[in-house]
Amino acid sequence: MTRSGNVRRVTPPVNPKPTSRRGRALATRYRVLRGAHELFCERGYAGTRMTDVATEAGVAVQTVYFIFHTKAELLQACYERGVLGEDDPLPPPQQPWYSAMLAATTGAEGVRRFAEGNGSILARVAVLDDVVRSATHEPDAVAVRSRAEQLRRVGYEEIVEHLDRRFRLRDGLDVGAATDLLLTLAGPAVYRTLVVDYGWPHDTYIDWLSRTLAEALLTAPSSTG
Repeated sequence: MTRSGNVRRVTPPVNPKPTSRRGRALATRYRVLRGAHELFCERGYAGTRMTDVATEAGVAVQTVYFIFHTKAELLQACYERGVLGEDDPLPPPQQPWYSAMLAATTGAEGVRRFAEGNGSILARVAVLDDVVRSATHEPDAVAVRSRAEQLRRVGYEEIVEHLDRRFRLRDGLDVGAATDLLLTLAGPAVYRTLVVDYGWPHDTYIDWLSRTLAEALLTAPSSTG
């Protein structure tokens, strides 16, 4: 059973109407993705039909199938949009926050930059992930989420390895355990609970996560190089 009843719909900003064929196709794709994201969060994976997505997006259902072929493909694309963003879609290592994290001169600054960048991603995907996580009886949805989690683990492990090389992990904490902690503390479930369910302001969550990660993962400030 999902907690999607707490979801508040947000009307996306209206962008200028694209004029090129490619621009129109991209605008249609994102319109479908926004509609699908809203419906997945409200109705769950099983409760969302492709015809409903088409209606929400204001396109023909054939258009939805032409772009995404299956509902599982559509869900995968919703995850990717959440991670990459929409205005300037880039994988996390190419996003500005990641470069800022790598350039940080203290451990506290490094985890702060991570918390800020990761928080912007969670703001887009946390509710969707929470709903899909509950769809244990839907093999396609489980497969999509499992792939997303595998990619997240690989990415987080690289971040932990950087933090270890640059600032050193706490004594007795290896990369594997630190990655587990990062996946948990900075994961969608915690964001969903604190921000969406309990009403924490996003910035308050970022402050909390920054402090918590620094304390849980890194050596004391006096030992940081």
